[in-house]
Amino acid sequence: MGRVSLLVALLSVAGFAVGADWIGETREWEGSTYQCKCYSDNSCYPTVTDWAVLNTTVGGALQRAQPPGAVCHNTLGNVSTLDEGKCAEYKAHFNDEQYITDDGIAELWPLYTNNTCIPTDNPADPCTQGFYGTYVILATTKEQIKAGVDFARERNLRLIIRNTGHDFLGRSTGYESLIINTHSFKDVKFIAKYTGPGDWTGTAAVVGAGVQGRELFRQAWNQEPKQVIVGGECPTVGWAGGYIQGGGHGPLSTIYGMGADNVLSFDAITAKGEYVTANVNENPDLFWALKGGGPASFAVVLSITVKTFPEVPTAGTILNINSTHTNDSAVFAEGFRIFHNLSNHYTANGMFVYFELSVGTLHVAPFVGPRMDEAKLNEVLKPLFDQLDAAKIPYSRHTKAFPTFFELYLDLFEDETFAVQSSSVVGGRIFTQTDIAERGDKVAEALLFANAPTESTFGLSVGHIVNPGLGVPVADNAINVKWRNSSSFTLTNIVMSGQETWAQKQEIERINTDVLGKALREAGPDGAAYVNEGDLNEPNWQYTYWGDKYPKLLETRKKWDPEGVFYAKTTPGTEDWEVIDYGRYLL
Repeated sequence: MGRVSLLVALLSVAGFAVGADWIGETREWEGSTYQCKCYSDNSCYPTVTDWAVLNTTVGGALQRAQPPGAVCHNTLGNVSTLDEGKCAEYKAHFNDEQYITDDGIAELWPLYTNNTCIPTDNPADPCTQGFYGTYVILATTKEQIKAGVDFARERNLRLIIRNTGHDFLGRSTGYESLIINTHSFKDVKFIAKYTGPGDWTGTAAVVGAGVQGRELFRQAWNQEPKQVIVGGECPTVGWAGGYIQGGGHGPLSTIYGMGADNVLSFDAITAKGEYVTANVNENPDLFWALKGGGPASFAVVLSITVKTFPEVPTAGTILNINSTHTNDSAVFAEGFRIFHNLSNHYTANGMFVYFELSVGTLHVAPFVGPRMDEAKLNEVLKPLFDQLDAAKIPYSRHTKAFPTFFELYLDLFEDETFAVQSSSVVGGRIFTQTDIAERGDKVAEALLFANAPTESTFGLSVGHIVNPGLGVPVADNAINVKWRNSSSFTLTNIVMSGQETWAQKQEIERINTDVLGKALREAGPDGAAYVNEGDLNEPNWQYTYWGDKYPKLLETRKKWDPEGVFYAKTTPGTEDWEVIDYGRYLL
């Protein structure tokens, strides 16, 4: 019979509680037999009446998941959708990260919607549902989430858990899926003294699943005394709904560890529709897995209790090397090599460094020096500027100190304009302290190569120089231990127009994995990859993403979601699934 899906195996061995009426069709795909989820061309798919009953159950929170750009097109299928006023609004905000993440189904990375219903000046342009889901529950209560999980499980539907759509890997959308949107869960409660479970006795916060990075930083800063929470550099990332489940690196990770290192407890809904708390005392295996084990894989997170820390004075430096300084590619490459080879030095001093790299352009914005003033940061960065000067590398720099990290964050960090509504294939690599110390030149060469891996492709890389192991050398969670010795994590992109054919997309994915990805793996053999920002086709992804923790993760996944209710590609247990028919059907 060949390889079978998780669903088939459980039907034949465990006989889970999905009635015969809700079993999708059996299909052959590349020599293997699969059992499909239920889709609209199957008799098992819910009827109009079934959806209406669900809508009643969730108090009217169920909606058709219309692609946001449909308002710029005459029709979506047989439905008239053109609305010139709403189209003008959507066009005006098409590159507005916050606007897009506030939408109920929009995806910042439209590649994974099949680039459908893009804003247009010609309403006659075609608009299809693409890979968007069909229905969405805009949940405001945990009961609505439970109802959606129960409906998807009982009806064998593809289920997507969506928070913000800030998602480089397309896990926030899926063909003909039921989407549960948790973006409205915005409550944050700060705790002056945490009393357990566990041994933490400092300050803490309970953070709802829909809270985004910058709003969480702001609320912590508004406390008296001011506080900080480990979060990502991007302002719109869903902190509790995705970021933490991947592990979560950020500007304060070198001194305070990964985001998931600081979690004290989860409140969640399981694949069985049960409300649970997971911490060191209750459901400790689920607690362990949710801390870095992968997004939308083990349960739907409702809220997270997390450590907070006192605000810290922070200094920052912006560095640029670009065409205003030099057009000599050899000079530029040497400047980047000097900069990146000092990664171990930066992290040894508790720093985080964010940089963007493309052909002939290095933009470091910024070097982050927690617990530093301007003089201290200049002292730490002196080896960099001494080496650049000695090599006659032209550059510009600007340094500024701030009373708190959040004030630096608002001033020196920039919103990710490239990330909004972009089409690119993503990859990346965690380079360890060993990689940088022993093969730093090779690593720099591979990152420069990523800008143009072939004559017909070009790229943009986003780098994060960070070592969570400095602040938290050991952690009992699912995060790959390679993060404890990391030095630099770079997210790579092969940029696309969005108009490529399916065959062209497949070829670019091949280049991403077998050409660019191969160069990164060979340059950093001691390294790993990051589940939230990596290649979906990463070879040996189970080990590369989680190392020797993967067997325990797989065991935990099968315990908490034995029926395969949750699906997010390249997460524990999904080696038994396949997406076929141009990405439409989940088997």
